[in-house]
Amino acid sequence: RRVHGESNHAKMGKCGKGTGSFGLRHGKTHTLCVRCNKRSWHIQKKECGSCGYPAARLRKFNWSEKAKRRTTTGTGRMRYLKDVPRRAKNGFREGTSAPARKRAAAK
Repeated sequence: RRVHGESNHAKMGKCGKGTGSFGLRHGKTHTLCVRCNKRSWHIQKKECGSCGYPAARLRKFNWSEKAKRRTTTGTGRMRYLKDVPRRAKNGFREGTSAPARKRAAAK
């Protein structure tokens, strides 16, 4: 039962910067980034905390080996790069058909 003049804030605990204050927060500081699709785009700064967008270079640091592992080459589709080793094996030939393979000698 609430006494006249008492607010809901009293139920949240002491209002410092910690746990009790987190229940009073309503605004969003971050939203989705168009480059990395994480909820790391800081609305006021207009900058992504994860990939560094709109900077041209992707944000990465050597002090976070795990973060580099999550976003390195080979973690995505590799639409172009997955075909390169096969094409390199054949000398990057284009516009011709593969030469006939020699059959194994019949015994």
